[in-house]
Amino acid sequence: MSGTAGGTGAGERRRSKAIPGATLAFIGGSGTLGLPFPESAGMDGVVVEASGLVWDTPFGESPPFKLIRFEGLAPAVLSCRMHGRRRGVDRGEASRQVFWVLREAGVKRIISEGGVGSANPLLDPGDLLLPTDYIDFSLRRAVHLAEDHLCIMRESICPEIHSILLRACEEEVRSNRGRSGSREGEGVPPLGRVFSRGVYVVTDGRHFESPAETAAFRQWGGDVVGMSLCPQVYLAREIGACYAHLCLIVNYGEGVVKPWEHRVLAGLFQEAAPAMARIVIRSLRELAAGEQDEGKPAPEEPAKGIKRDDGADVWEQTGEPKGEPAVETEEAVEAVAAGAAVQRRCACAGLRRETLLRDELADL
Repeated sequence: MSGTAGGTGAGERRRSKAIPGATLAFIGGSGTLGLPFPESAGMDGVVVEASGLVWDTPFGESPPFKLIRFEGLAPAVLSCRMHGRRRGVDRGEASRQVFWVLREAGVKRIISEGGVGSANPLLDPGDLLLPTDYIDFSLRRAVHLAEDHLCIMRESICPEIHSILLRACEEEVRSNRGRSGSREGEGVPPLGRVFSRGVYVVTDGRHFESPAETAAFRQWGGDVVGMSLCPQVYLAREIGACYAHLCLIVNYGEGVVKPWEHRVLAGLFQEAAPAMARIVIRSLRELAAGEQDEGKPAPEEPAKGIKRDDGADVWEQTGEPKGEPAVETEEAVEAVAAGAAVQRRCACAGLRRETLLRDELADL
């Protein structure tokens, strides 16, 4: 992990008038709440440029954000914790504050994560699931930034960000296979299987569902139950951003398999945080590499690796200034190769703009 020169301390807050430009965002949830993000991942080439950044929004003061970059890559990431929730701020208002900031920053790709319960009895605590659809059972119907849009929610989960997250999940699970978690003796499982699809049922909280509710959700086709995918998915579509979500199964839903235990749930939040952070960082790095590659002429030869902004090989091929190269990493090479196609192939890039202005509805 690179240093945080120029940033504020983790506990500090500083009000800023100008929102920095950023094209990527990470909305943290309970899966990364146990440890600081991105520092807890222990990955090289990740720079926290500033932390504790807050801004005034039309919906109240924003939660604290971090501004993150990857060495050798220009695109910036704005990150916040626990979906922007704080004491005294309800979920809907927190989401509005977060997405207003992301819109003003120019964010176009968002990764979110959170812990969920299983409605599907085939899912166990410790499993990872990437939802491909949702059922909104919450009552937060009027959560929006403006009232002049009806968002089309076809293909609401970006398939390209979804596929990048899937690869990162599979890589993390493979690298941890055979290892015992530090709390496995207490019944806290390590990361388990990875599921590439599923239906997320959104509820309001702050309570767990009844056994009858969970059974109904399963009859509807729901696989997991949580509280955060909506309204985030609506707001992402409203600001014209691609969005995907990562779920960590932390408990069996009520009436599913067996009663859940608090020590397992709490232990998973703490035990899985570094792995969840690594998955997110790999995915964000790949997205950043793809954005940086967009618009550049194809090199005559494959790039050998990512260099610093003042580095050689990659920059020589694009006419940028030369200098002393940084150390090449296999991870950076893979990020460039896989991320370069993101901008060209994003299947929902057009769909996300298909919002109908209310005054246009009169002509339908």
